[in-house]
Amino acid sequence: VSVCVCVSLCVSLCVSQSLSVSLCVCVCDSDMPMEKQAVDRARAAFLSGRSRPLGFRVQQLKALGRMVTEREAEIAAALKHDLNKSQFDTLLFELVGLESEIRLAVDSLAEWAAPRPVEKTLVTITDQAYIQPEPLGVVLIIGAWNYPMALVLQPLVGAIAAGNAAVVKPSELSEHTSGLLKELLPQYLDQELYPVVTGGVPETQELLRQRFDHIFYTGNSAVGRLVMEAAARHLTPVTLELGGKSPCYISPDCDLSIACRRITWGKFANCGQTCIAPDYILCNSSIQDRVVDEIRQTLQEFYGADPKVSPDYGRIINQRHFSRVMSLLDGCTVSLGGGSDESQCYIAPTVLRDVSPHARVMQEEIFGPVLPILSVSSADEAIRFINEREKPLALYIFSADNKLIKRMIAETSSGGAMANDVLLHYTLDSLPFGGVGNSGIGSYHGKHTFDRLSHLRGCLIKSLAMEGLNQARYPPMDPGRLRRARFFMQKRVRSHCGGCCVLAVFSSLLALGLLIALLVVLLKGK
Repeated sequence: VSVCVCVSLCVSLCVSQSLSVSLCVCVCDSDMPMEKQAVDRARAAFLSGRSRPLGFRVQQLKALGRMVTEREAEIAAALKHDLNKSQFDTLLFELVGLESEIRLAVDSLAEWAAPRPVEKTLVTITDQAYIQPEPLGVVLIIGAWNYPMALVLQPLVGAIAAGNAAVVKPSELSEHTSGLLKELLPQYLDQELYPVVTGGVPETQELLRQRFDHIFYTGNSAVGRLVMEAAARHLTPVTLELGGKSPCYISPDCDLSIACRRITWGKFANCGQTCIAPDYILCNSSIQDRVVDEIRQTLQEFYGADPKVSPDYGRIINQRHFSRVMSLLDGCTVSLGGGSDESQCYIAPTVLRDVSPHARVMQEEIFGPVLPILSVSSADEAIRFINEREKPLALYIFSADNKLIKRMIAETSSGGAMANDVLLHYTLDSLPFGGVGNSGIGSYHGKHTFDRLSHLRGCLIKSLAMEGLNQARYPPMDPGRLRRARFFMQKRVRSHCGGCCVLAVFSSLLALGLLIALLVVLLKGK
């Protein structure tokens, strides 16, 4: 083992001419990877128990909230560098939801962490039966580059609220935001409990070699499989927030002007780099021209004649992704946009029409400002089209017919579903957000994150008294005992009325006893 010894000598002369000398010796294993050191320190800090008290959790959550407020300008600057996000988009898409999550966790933590009574049976009617949320341990949070602040810190809010330690790994692709998180988080949060590890693939691979109690990954399904494979070696549970091709069905009966306005906003925000952006449109061929025209007008309103100079239009994260998105246009008919500037990673808002289901653009998640339109003859065909493919992260339906909306939700499967708008289901923290099948495992937001990153421990506390009630389950058995055991074990009692039921049972027994005593007295009198 290679050992390094760091010695610091501090000499200070105070006003009284007294001299104080302090000697600090630090012994560390220089051969141990920095990632493992961070994980080991986080686990030691967790095992010390200091993350468990609710007061500590609230204090850390409030500190995180202060960081978001006090460093808003620096956060906006980093996101501007990484994705050309405007300050407005930084607030709307990154920070507002994060602030809401923090406030909700602070206000609701005592309720979330409290024991949760459950239904009982007659066998356990006098006992304490409840679910006790408890921390899992050390959580690994691997963030994404498209919303590099929100998609790292929202899971961290839940990890802190649940009493865990958390190792934070921002995406190396959003390098300015990643560096800022590395700088800021230790200034506001406990450095040992919540370390930040930066770097690329080698650093992430080293982290995945370590044992965690939960891994929370946001990204694509290909890397998601690798994360799950690494987690399986330690039987570590995972939350995988992935993506996929989220369909958007437009019924001819809806208000096309409003529908296209909302779709345009959701698709081209953040330059199309949103996991729940509408990936493609399904509509009847009779309305395809109108859809294209409405999107054209909306783009003009949102970004002007040249989106390239609009302060509200973003950029592709890097040139590799720029080339990937541009290659998806091959063999397609461009109705709108199509322009690009590789030097700025700029791709104009682009709409493709009459797209074949076999086109390259339909074989992978686009994750860019390209919107294909495919023709379907009816809602039935749209449902079949959706069900023949991997389950998407989101399903969007635009229709004035509520029965059709409910039918499409009932006959398809997706991580989430939304009618007559896009993206906004993500902002409602009372709804679980997550994928299904190829689009992800597990869900989060609000209390759902707390529960996801907690162990919901079932607890039953019995008394050693009233042993006579247990005779029905002890041998030697006979049919009568089995009947009594079945009755008492299968009869359910709601927890909130358990006390009333206990009182009723004892009152009935007492009344029965008094009745028997009265009969005995009367019979003796005769």
